[in-house]
Amino acid sequence: MAQTPDIVLKEIKAKKFKPVYFLYGDEPFYIDAISDALEARVVSESEKGFNQFVLYGKDTDVAGVIGYARRYPFMSERQLIIVKDANKLGGIEQKDYQARLEDYALNPLHSTVLVLCFHANADERKTFVKAFNTHGYVVQSKKMYDNKLPDWVASYCQGEGVKISPKAVQMMVDNIGNDLKRLTNEIRKIMVNLRVDQGIDAEVVERFVGISKEYNVFEFQKALLMRDVIKANRIASHFSANPKDNPLAPVLIILFGFFSKVLLVHVSQDKSEKGLAAALSVNPFFVKDYSLAARNYPLPKVAHIIHYLRECDARMKGLDGVSTPEGELLKELVFKIVH
Repeated sequence: MAQTPDIVLKEIKAKKFKPVYFLYGDEPFYIDAISDALEARVVSESEKGFNQFVLYGKDTDVAGVIGYARRYPFMSERQLIIVKDANKLGGIEQKDYQARLEDYALNPLHSTVLVLCFHANADERKTFVKAFNTHGYVVQSKKMYDNKLPDWVASYCQGEGVKISPKAVQMMVDNIGNDLKRLTNEIRKIMVNLRVDQGIDAEVVERFVGISKEYNVFEFQKALLMRDVIKANRIASHFSANPKDNPLAPVLIILFGFFSKVLLVHVSQDKSEKGLAAALSVNPFFVKDYSLAARNYPLPKVAHIIHYLRECDARMKGLDGVSTPEGELLKELVFKIVH
């Protein structure tokens, strides 16, 4: 069974190392985070020239990796072998080579830390993969669901010792999406520019992440929930005039998520702030927005809006056989939503 990335990172930071790690999945963030953490701690800087090796799958094969792993460190307690793109290793698909990896994982050299960065999905049922759990860890790094992102961003900031407001969290998630590496890079960029006692709020995000104070998805969604026709059309026109910076697809995803939650508000029996926050899986700070949208949009209208969003998505993909500019689709969508 795969171990969670957070537990593995916690152990590595405490300098508790395993002799073998098999890191895999479609989200590179944790694969890179774990391999980087090991690279920073297993071998001291003065010993890295002799006892740390970063290999690449396309340039070597399974036999070569095992050869490196079975060497003893030079005048050091440990050596570190990191294999990037291990899914491209020569022979990795062949059963005899998989058997050799399995044998090494079951009988590793404990003075070696071997890390396979398998930048793809892997079948944990395969015996050579399962073998890494005997003396080490199999760690899956998978794409994060959009509804988990706000809590993840808040938790990451807390771990870095900086406070972030709920609105700032939502702005970053709405504008960056589930690219964890980019999210963390933007957070670090912000932190470099913060005063010691300063947290991350909406104004800070606007200034350092380059999100327009007025023309962003967060403000667009707010204009729609308020049924502010003028503001919604003004932002839609800005998006239409700058399609590269404001593609339609992410806007539709965000609006679909928002109005799906508004639908839940209508059908929820417990309409208290605490009850709705739990039902919607959102920070209580945002419950008032969903409640206001539910008051402004009756249940039948919300159902129609979700239909309009699906229809717009289909037309954007050309499923009606007609190519319509995204800007026109967005303006038409705004009209259908607010009228």
